[in-house]
Amino acid sequence: MKNWLITGVSSGIGRALAQEVLANGDKVVGTVRNEADKDAFQSLHAENAFGIILDVTDHEKIPAAIMEAEACTGGLDVLVNNAGFGMIGAIEEVSLEELRKVFEVNFFGAFSVTQAVLPKFRERGKGQIVNVTSVSGLAPWAGSAAYGASKYALECLGQTLAQEVAEFGIKVTNIEPGAIETDFGKRSLVTAEQQIDAYKGTITELPRKVLLDESSYGGDPKKAAKAIVKALSSDEPPTHLLLGEDAVFYAGEQLNTFIGDMTKWMPVTMSIKK
Repeated sequence: MKNWLITGVSSGIGRALAQEVLANGDKVVGTVRNEADKDAFQSLHAENAFGIILDVTDHEKIPAAIMEAEACTGGLDVLVNNAGFGMIGAIEEVSLEELRKVFEVNFFGAFSVTQAVLPKFRERGKGQIVNVTSVSGLAPWAGSAAYGASKYALECLGQTLAQEVAEFGIKVTNIEPGAIETDFGKRSLVTAEQQIDAYKGTITELPRKVLLDESSYGGDPKKAAKAIVKALSSDEPPTHLLLGEDAVFYAGEQLNTFIGDMTKWMPVTMSIKK
């Protein structure tokens, strides 16, 4: 049996993952934003589901929340940084204030929660940290720079952390979902307040159209949760776990572009050698 802390369990992948591990007999502490969501989450299991009201951008309250999670489970084994939201808008349209709000939740929130759990994980010589990023954190889409940049940053956090804590017995995995049928596009997607006519009808509108229509083709959140649990149960869990055919396609396309540029321009790259 494992003890989990999952941020953002009111809906989406966070909720599906919590339900999956509860069904396996594990304990789950889930962060929510209000009392109604807390009651709804705790109703999933009379003994093993614990709700904590926490806004991950309220950094001063995070250490106390981690202490509470440790106390009610007897010690955490797995942290899943799942809380987040998306933003659509061309770079010219997105304000600095809007960009900072995306980073506050998607990156700085995960950063603070991770920092807070690490001391206990190090003391115990074990633990798993899971970051739910996005294929957008590997392959950029025009029109989603704010969201994608926050996920790129979270990708770097996870990859760097994996190197820093391996000697303490702590494993780190970045989960990169493609479209999942969770109503993310309707529930957790916002549009930049400024709308510039020049961008209407261009490629920058594609992410919004795709995300709003995810219910027609997106992956199954229950199957996604099972896939995550299976990967994390491995003796050697992956550093990266893509979820969905679209995730494989876009990540592969980006890698091919990168390798192509690297290969084509290798003579120029190596020309700086003394």
